[in-house]
Amino acid sequence: MYPHSFEYHRADSLKNAIKLMKDLGEEARLIAGGQSLIPLMKMRLARPVALVDINHIPGIAGIERRGGELRMGALARHAEIEASAAAAVIPIVHDCAAGIADVQVRNMGTIGGSVAEADPSGDWGATLLTLETSVVCEGPNGERTVALEEFVKDAYTTVLGHDELVKEIIVKVPPTRSGGACVAFKRSAPVYATASVAAQLTLGDKDTVADARIVLGCVGLMSIRAKEAEAELRGKPLTEKTLKAAAEAARAAAEPQSDMRGSAEYKRILVASLVKRAIGIAARRARGEQVEGGHEYAAR
Repeated sequence: MYPHSFEYHRADSLKNAIKLMKDLGEEARLIAGGQSLIPLMKMRLARPVALVDINHIPGIAGIERRGGELRMGALARHAEIEASAAAAVIPIVHDCAAGIADVQVRNMGTIGGSVAEADPSGDWGATLLTLETSVVCEGPNGERTVALEEFVKDAYTTVLGHDELVKEIIVKVPPTRSGGACVAFKRSAPVYATASVAAQLTLGDKDTVADARIVLGCVGLMSIRAKEAEAELRGKPLTEKTLKAAAEAARAAAEPQSDMRGSAEYKRILVASLVKRAIGIAARRARGEQVEGGHEYAAR
C-alpha cells in the first residue's frame, strides 16, 4: 500500500527543524530512520501532511564517552552503537543495540527516534531505564534535559512538544563491580519480543547485591520497573533461593495481555525465566567476566 501524499522538507540545523515543525503545524512529523513511521504511513495508519527530514543535521550523530557519561546523539544508528567501543563500556547498551530487529533496521533506525516513539514494545526504553539516563531536548525555548523516567508519560507519549525534538541521550557510566544484560524471547529477529527483561546489578562485599534495577518490556502498556524484584536482591547473595524470589516478584509485576504471541500466563512464565537469565549474565559481568548476551528465539 502507498502512503497518503505529503510534503517533504529537509532540515539543515536544529533551529531550522524546529521552525519547520512550528510553521507546518500539528500534522507535520519528524523523520530520521523512519523504521516506525514509514510502515505506519504505508498502511495509512499515519497520514502526516509534511515530513521534516533531520538526517542531514550535523553534530547529533556522535557516540562518545565524556567523563563519567556515555553520550549518544539522537541520529546515532543502532548498528553504530552496536559497533561502538565507547558504548561497549556499558554492556547492556551493546546488548540492546545488537538485538534490535534485523541488520536492515539496525542500519537505519536511530536511538533518538526510538526514545521519542516511546513504543512499549521497543527495545531502548526498558534497557535505558536500568541506567541513569537523561534525554536532552531542543525546542523553541532552547534546550532542556529530562530524566528518562519523567520523559516517557505513557505508551507512545512523551513530554516532547510538537516543535521539540530529541538531541542527545546521556547515560551515566555505572560504578565498578557493575554489570547488566538485556534479554528477550522472540519468534524471529524482525518481530517484537514476546517478553523482555533488562537487569543492571552492582555487587558489594562478599558478592552480595549492593544495588539492582530490573525493567520488564513488552508485558504492559509501558516498561515496568520491577521494584519488588529489586528488593528481593539488595543486600543478599545471589543464591538460587534469591534468584527464585526475584523471578517470582517480577512475574507478579508483569501486566501482559494475551495476543498472537501467547497467553498472558505464558508471558508471565517467560518473564520469570528471562529475569533469572538476565541476572545471571549481569552478575558474571559485574565480576569482570566477558560474557556474551543475546536474545532467545523460537525453535524452527
